[in-house]
Amino acid sequence: MAALPSACTALLAYCRAGFEGEVASELSAHANRLGVSGYIKARGDAAFALFVPNDPAELEKLSEGMRYEEMVFCRQLLFVGDISGDLPIADRATPLVARVKDFGQHFSALVVEMPDTNDGKSLSSFCKAFTGRFEEKAGKAGIFLDARRAAPRLHLFFLSGIAAYVGISHPANSSPWPMGIARVRVPKGAPSRSAGKLSEAFMAFIGNDAMAKRVAPGMTAVDLGAAPGGWSWILARNHLSVVAVDNGDIDQALLDTGQVKHRRMDGFDYKPAKAVDWMVCDMVEKPALVANLVAKWTGNRWCRECIFNLKLPMKKRYEEVELCRGRIAQGLEGMAFELRFKHLYHDREEVTGHLRLLG
Repeated sequence: MAALPSACTALLAYCRAGFEGEVASELSAHANRLGVSGYIKARGDAAFALFVPNDPAELEKLSEGMRYEEMVFCRQLLFVGDISGDLPIADRATPLVARVKDFGQHFSALVVEMPDTNDGKSLSSFCKAFTGRFEEKAGKAGIFLDARRAAPRLHLFFLSGIAAYVGISHPANSSPWPMGIARVRVPKGAPSRSAGKLSEAFMAFIGNDAMAKRVAPGMTAVDLGAAPGGWSWILARNHLSVVAVDNGDIDQALLDTGQVKHRRMDGFDYKPAKAVDWMVCDMVEKPALVANLVAKWTGNRWCRECIFNLKLPMKKRYEEVELCRGRIAQGLEGMAFELRFKHLYHDREEVTGHLRLLG
């Protein structure tokens, strides 16, 4: 990646409102790992947090060493300058264009955003209308958008009608979606809204390009804690054969497809007759128990990939995720694997994990 513009003074991370403490904890943890000292600016329910290095020159270390895909509670990762406040209502674009010139002349895209809060949502219409006006003035000022160039994206992050951060994101080290949110509608006919959660997880962890190979017709899957069948429904919709394990009832229309078989038993007790391609798990259980279950399934090679949820405690949520990460890694000692966690848009007091065995 190219060197950061000197106008950058801080790292800004979007998150779900109420999780500012969690994203602040992981920003600090990653900065500490890279040997960068600094301080956090975060306000409850603001839906973002800032990490400000004591030495602005050390921001380059974060740009080179901090990986978005390794972050759990961070929805989007930006390098920003000082906030632009008191923007004139009659012409916000002109002072922002002047600030943007300090960041460069070429960008691959422009993203005008706001926090994912009730107050932020009131800015949605303004941001849409402002985008065109800003692009026109930016072009006249010699600031160009060219999607063909391997250039950073330009972000304008409005906190109010008169205050905004100007920042950049690197396409290879950030979320591709505006506000860092993959918009997934719960498909019509799904047995539960949880179907949207698995759809989003596939987008976040697998991606459209790899879906045809890794979630392919004819593959097999086990859904632990399946009732009423939202996740099984998504798997069946992708033409997988599914065993839905739960003491509760599974949607009859789903069973009538012939792609889903119901095993009425506890998900912790189920063992497949032979290995499957996928195991998915959305059980309301203690995170440590689910982590141990995931380690057992993959450690025994009962599945090649799995997606699962960890229902988090009200306090020390980031620490709980890291403990579960350690439990799984310990259970797979000596094996090659990829493990990621993400606090998805459809998640509430939980995070979604993805584990893939390699080799």
